[in-house]
Amino acid sequence: MEHINGKEILITGGTGSLGRMLTKLLLSEHNPKGIRIFSRDELKQWEMKREIGLAPVSYLVGDIRDRKRVELASKGVDFIIHTAALKQVPSCEDNPLEAINTNIIGAQNILYAAVENKVKRVMNISTDKAVYPVNLYGATKLCAEKLFIQGNTYSGGRPPHFSCCRYGNVLGSRGSIVPLFRKQVKEIGTITITHKDMTRFWITLEDAAKFILRNLRDMQGGEIFVPIMPSATVQEVANAVTGDAPIKYIGIRPGEKLHEILITKEESRKTFEDLVNNQFVIFGLSDNTIYPEFEYRSETNHNWLTIEQIQEMIK
Repeated sequence: MEHINGKEILITGGTGSLGRMLTKLLLSEHNPKGIRIFSRDELKQWEMKREIGLAPVSYLVGDIRDRKRVELASKGVDFIIHTAALKQVPSCEDNPLEAINTNIIGAQNILYAAVENKVKRVMNISTDKAVYPVNLYGATKLCAEKLFIQGNTYSGGRPPHFSCCRYGNVLGSRGSIVPLFRKQVKEIGTITITHKDMTRFWITLEDAAKFILRNLRDMQGGEIFVPIMPSATVQEVANAVTGDAPIKYIGIRPGEKLHEILITKEESRKTFEDLVNNQFVIFGLSDNTIYPEFEYRSETNHNWLTIEQIQEMIK
């Protein structure tokens, strides 16, 4: 275990909802030497400066597709939290080359930069859509997971150590369905849902950030960390947000699943249930099959949210 206090931390995609929450938690609950926010959008960086301030936070304009820029940004860094990605499923479907360049080549550049600069730890942020992917976004995130887990073989047991955090839908983050439902009710009085039975895993932004930082501290390298999460249907979330607003069903979109999976049957054989930290740990580099088989699926989950719990999470 290596403490975060006194460390220099680079957050790629740091102006997004998750990056901002990570920064706030690092400043309020830890004592980092410095935080480097790396992103392409100078407007969002300006807005973040006004919200969070400067020292010990610095703001670096750059693109993870640019290997040299990533290497320069990560010089002298102890830890990297890699959140930058193209995340919208339809956008990735419509722009496959851009999705590959950002989500796969960009991840490769982070790996190169970490090895080149002898960064101690790298935590890649993944998604449930990387499991049995049916769209390009999920496929690129699966490739990124494989890159980072196998990246440990390049360092040969020495730093940098690479691990992944994989979780489901974040309630209330920028671009999530909660602000979308609110906007639809305000503008057209009706909300759109693809399928009444669609289920997802749910987590709050703050819980996701705390989960990442805890495992950044505890990781050894080669793990995929998965929080134990509750499920709910998308319609239940809509009801929690909008009450009795009329619903229009529009059908499942291309590249979209009815239900999500966080751990496959194949992965489960090398998955340890960490009850102390309320999470699963997949030992990505292990070939041992010592644990019983199971699938961690949103529709067969034992933990389901009530409307009241969803409303409390959104608050």
